[in-house]
Amino acid sequence: MTTKKNNKNLQMLFSIGLICLFYAACYSYIEDKFDQFSMLSAFTGLLCVAICLLYKIKDLLCVIKSFRFKKNIIVFLVSVLFVVFYIQINYLGLKYDRSWDLTKAKQHTLSKNTIQYINQLKQDVSITAFYVGIPPKYLEDLLSEYEKRSDKNVSTEIIDPIVDIGYAAKFGNVISGKENKLIVQSLKERRDIDFTERPLNEEQVTNAIIRVTRSVRNVYFLEGHGEYNIFDKGENGLNVFKELLWTNNIISHKLFLGSDGKIPEDCDVLVIAGTHDFLEEKEVEAVRGYLSKGGDALLMIENVLVTTPDKPLSGEELKKNPSLNNILNDWGLNTGDDVVVDLSSHAGGDVGSPATKRYMKHEAITKGLGYVFFVRPRSISVIKYRRPTIKLAPIVVTESDENSWAEKDRTLKIKFDETIDTPGPIALGFVAWEGRGEEKATDTRLIVFTDADFITNTFIGQYSNAELGLNLINWLSEMDYQIFIDKKEVRVERLDLTSRQRRIVVLFLILLPLSIAIKGIFVWLKMFEKS
Repeated sequence: MTTKKNNKNLQMLFSIGLICLFYAACYSYIEDKFDQFSMLSAFTGLLCVAICLLYKIKDLLCVIKSFRFKKNIIVFLVSVLFVVFYIQINYLGLKYDRSWDLTKAKQHTLSKNTIQYINQLKQDVSITAFYVGIPPKYLEDLLSEYEKRSDKNVSTEIIDPIVDIGYAAKFGNVISGKENKLIVQSLKERRDIDFTERPLNEEQVTNAIIRVTRSVRNVYFLEGHGEYNIFDKGENGLNVFKELLWTNNIISHKLFLGSDGKIPEDCDVLVIAGTHDFLEEKEVEAVRGYLSKGGDALLMIENVLVTTPDKPLSGEELKKNPSLNNILNDWGLNTGDDVVVDLSSHAGGDVGSPATKRYMKHEAITKGLGYVFFVRPRSISVIKYRRPTIKLAPIVVTESDENSWAEKDRTLKIKFDETIDTPGPIALGFVAWEGRGEEKATDTRLIVFTDADFITNTFIGQYSNAELGLNLINWLSEMDYQIFIDKKEVRVERLDLTSRQRRIVVLFLILLPLSIAIKGIFVWLKMFEKS
């Protein structure tokens, strides 16, 4: 009777010891300190456990010599091997860092274009994030991805401007407790991004890096003849295209040739986007002179006017939307007074808006593009007599052969007439190149498309129209970089925890397996009593 009572007391004492040890460990972890109270609790627990073991020392020696103990030793060794294997796997995971992003939008992985760009950086870039309080996990992960993928050219840091006031002052910013800001710097260039209202994303960071590392290019859009306006935010404006160019560090300007008829010296690319009226002779000469001196240009010709049989076009209407052949013929090209149709591949049910991804071999412009479509484009062809130094190549042609042609009938009676219509496939864009010396900068690059609608605010977001438009400017301005377009924004949901709250979460994560282990100890003790 006395033995059973002693065993119960020992079980109680052993339980008290484990509870004290467990409480001391949990308290120290949560409060992130090991004070006198924790030491007293741990000492009490160790003392209780030690008394139990000393009291049962003889029984323990007998158990050690038993077969059951040897079997338990084997189980223990297997458990140790499992733990060692687990630790080794984690060590290898830390040493050889590999990750797989399983999210649908790949929101935790930098895009291929971003990785390619930051790997090619030839100058150091520093990224400083100002965030008051504990930074969210997504921000830490995003910046670490840039640092990890950049081959040591990008350095990142997250600063609390309230805690490090002196360091924040070096950036010349007074940041309130409600403001989150990212500062990207390289050499003497700097870009600031405010991400207070919504989470920071890859496109914002990458575009800031582009703007501090790329040299600025200037693109001039001709005006004064009914061209599409780069500041117009309406359906027929080019404001979206202008903003995309700005994202890629390409600055857009309006150009009115006026009386002097001069094109600025800093013009990297001249764009004529859909003239509705004829250029004056001095303006034509200005464009000719610009190209002859090695200038680069993008000419987008607007469609001819069409009508119905009961409403014939007047003589003035027939001349609307000039072909600019008085410039193009100098470069071996000619646009037709027709409308290209494709019965098999078109957009929006309009056979006069051919959709195609039939690109010729010009990877700098067409690599990776999907379908693009054009609204009532004209045909463009090569003329017989041209300078032998000019090299010409089509960029894109209609998708189908037999079911596409250049329709001459302005009333759009869609029927192929072999006597006047040009059979498909029809070229919709051409590139002309002419070397003018040993220096690459003096070469003339000219691209002609027979439609300007595809980059207007209405259509630029459809198919691969935006990518095509940007690639054209990118190649003409001789910027050998990948272009960037904002992706669909990914909504980032996050739960911000304090360091104390995080420790509590971790504690609960280990509490369940630990409780199972304690239960196993008690089962072992009962088996020990019976033996």
